[in-house]
Amino acid sequence: MTNTFSLRAALLLVTSGIALGCALPALAQEADETAQPTEAYVQDAVIVTGTRGAPRTAFDSLAPVDVISGDAINLTVSDEVMDTLAQLVPSFNVKRLPMADGQVFVRPASLRALSADHTLVLVNGKRFHRSALLGSNGAQAADLAQIPSYAIKRIEVLRDGASAQYGSDAIAGVINIILEDKPGTRVFAQAGQYYKGDGEQYRLGAQQGFAFDRGYFNLSGEYTDAQPTSRSRQRPDAEQLQAQFPDLKVPNPVQNWGQAERQAFRFAMNGAYQFDASELYVFGTHGWGSGVSDFNWRNPLTTNTYGNSTVDPNYDLTEIFPAGFTPKFGQDDEDFSLTGGYRSTNAEGFSYDFSASYGLNDIDYFMYESINASLGSASPTSFDIGNLRQTEFNLNADFVYPVALGFLADDLNIAFGAERRLEKYEISAGEYASYAVGPLAAEGFPSGSNGFPGFSPAQAGNWDQESYAAYVDLEAPVTSRWTVGAALRYEDFSVFGDNIDGKLSTRFELADGLALRATASTGFRAPTPAQLFSERITQGLDTTTLNVFTNGRYSPQGPVAEIISARPGVTINPLEPEESQNVSLGLAWNSGFGLTATLDAYQIDVDNRLGTSATYRLTAEERAQLVALGVPSGESITSAFFYQNDFDTRTQGLDLVLSWGRDVGPGNLNLTGAYNYNKTEVRAGSLATNPDTAARFEKGIPGSTGNVQATYSLGNWEVFGRLRYYGEWRDFSDNANGVVYQDFGSMVLMDIGATWKVTDAVSVRIGAENLFDSYPDEATYQANRGLIYSRNAPYDTDGGQYYIRTDIRF
Repeated sequence: MTNTFSLRAALLLVTSGIALGCALPALAQEADETAQPTEAYVQDAVIVTGTRGAPRTAFDSLAPVDVISGDAINLTVSDEVMDTLAQLVPSFNVKRLPMADGQVFVRPASLRALSADHTLVLVNGKRFHRSALLGSNGAQAADLAQIPSYAIKRIEVLRDGASAQYGSDAIAGVINIILEDKPGTRVFAQAGQYYKGDGEQYRLGAQQGFAFDRGYFNLSGEYTDAQPTSRSRQRPDAEQLQAQFPDLKVPNPVQNWGQAERQAFRFAMNGAYQFDASELYVFGTHGWGSGVSDFNWRNPLTTNTYGNSTVDPNYDLTEIFPAGFTPKFGQDDEDFSLTGGYRSTNAEGFSYDFSASYGLNDIDYFMYESINASLGSASPTSFDIGNLRQTEFNLNADFVYPVALGFLADDLNIAFGAERRLEKYEISAGEYASYAVGPLAAEGFPSGSNGFPGFSPAQAGNWDQESYAAYVDLEAPVTSRWTVGAALRYEDFSVFGDNIDGKLSTRFELADGLALRATASTGFRAPTPAQLFSERITQGLDTTTLNVFTNGRYSPQGPVAEIISARPGVTINPLEPEESQNVSLGLAWNSGFGLTATLDAYQIDVDNRLGTSATYRLTAEERAQLVALGVPSGESITSAFFYQNDFDTRTQGLDLVLSWGRDVGPGNLNLTGAYNYNKTEVRAGSLATNPDTAARFEKGIPGSTGNVQATYSLGNWEVFGRLRYYGEWRDFSDNANGVVYQDFGSMVLMDIGATWKVTDAVSVRIGAENLFDSYPDEATYQANRGLIYSRNAPYDTDGGQYYIRTDIRF
């Protein structure tokens, strides 16, 4: 698809939408001249996250809660919710990670610089399931990209430890996604691309809401087609190959560093039917998608997949890939969640909520333009690598009982409940050729599909973990200005035992509109079946030698762990829960003249943090033991590592959120700003003695981030501008012989947009993200891989992009 055709298609798409809207005169009315601008943070919204008591606003909350409206979500180009959060919540970070295996498609995100699975994700207040992918340092988190952004009414981000209230994973906080429930019909179409002329993205969405006398039902759907980007230079060794063999057609570049190509369908539903004092409710999501990304190029002159074989004289890889090859790695994914329940609707008195939830995340990996060199001439060039599947089933019973006590200013709110959760993880083997150790392995040719060896029957299996929990949560308005809260939760896990966590919180209104709040809590994150038992073999490219090396991650409770533990001074231990202690202190101010502000300081200590152990370079004797045990690709494993609880961290930070809105001139102006300072220190454990590895946690994310957004609404028009700031950070790259790193300076990116309300039913927005096409410093230490900008950057490194969008409401 050419760039010209892409732009014409975009214009045709939007023009058609305008024409459709103008053809609906019954819906076309004069624009509301008093329309309020889109708010990035909504301080007066009633929240449901972090409290089980009477409804309260974000300003009245005992802990900091950001409320992001659906309109603010729609002001971002990306279809993925985590990009919206990263732009609007400074303490939330997400990376692109090109050529990072499955993390290209299931991108890790972090709140307050903690691990991706230290933040609990809820949908309509119910736990959302994890992804099947184990990401950086073994984190297994929910895939926010599976939730269609067009179906979201608002997002509530609780920036405080909440394990005592919600259970495992809520160490950094909670993200609660509230699905749309209002009636009506609306659709949108969006098209855009990067200034460089690539990365075209098309989005289509529709929503239909029904209102009944006794309930509602809302259906939403969204489709995305995103083309890849490439910010690459030709690799120097590819230039040398071309110069040495002028008749070869060496691609330029031989590999693309950038966003993956992907297509996805995402759907959501949300409904309820009310009886006299109770209701049945149901909501869920379903999506499927596909994506493809480049891997590192294999040079025919230096890669050990090439060469002559005496075992198989017919094997000649230069006949198949004369100019080398770049494996294409992809995934087909499906995600499904369904929650149903029965709850009381009585606003006063005893209330209950019984629910059942099921979640599934399924990933099928595939690869083409690759080879299993150990099979020689019998090897295919495309492979079914295998399947990962995560399923969860939750049963919840929640109760709230307000008790009138004469010495309190209002009712004591007592919430209590129980939960049973069953979590299963499954690995299915790929096709034989993807993991086979063929006859040429004895000659040094690598086994398995090159770039990402398939899951073998030895790695395949299914594992589960069951847990039971009970909690009590109290909130007491001691006086009209002073509220205190306390929570206690007990959980018992089938694999490693039980756990108890508690939380204390308080809020005191110093004066009208000025409140002091504080919390102290303990938290935990239980290791998942995938982290406990699964194993994986991966390949990488040494950035110095450009040779392929093979690493194996093995279960800390398996035979490989026993082999390594036989070394003097080395012990590989079974996994245990991570534990945390959180304290926070904050001020909330509602001025009465349009300005609101919150300032919160926090400290989070996480002990027994899960990470990867030291990498143990295998001896020939140990490799022979792996082969004798039948370990897949044991003969070619360069090194082995394990997930371990082996270090402690302390994270300290400060969050500042400001919002101001009022009439300015003939229109209305809304200003919002947010800033986060965050510092993490490795305090103990194996990382404390390894500065390079410790710095990954201490400097891998900017210590300071912030944003300022201005939105001005006048008649039929709304314009907005946003500045995003990212402070200094450090990048790392693993090599076979160690770690190299590079420091990067701060970045400021600007986004703008203008929306024209053609009628009350139709609006058109034109905008740009990274308006000035800013790029960070080049990643000089990876230049020989063709990489220009860091793969681990906490922001998009593809430059500016522009887009156009039409929204129609029927």
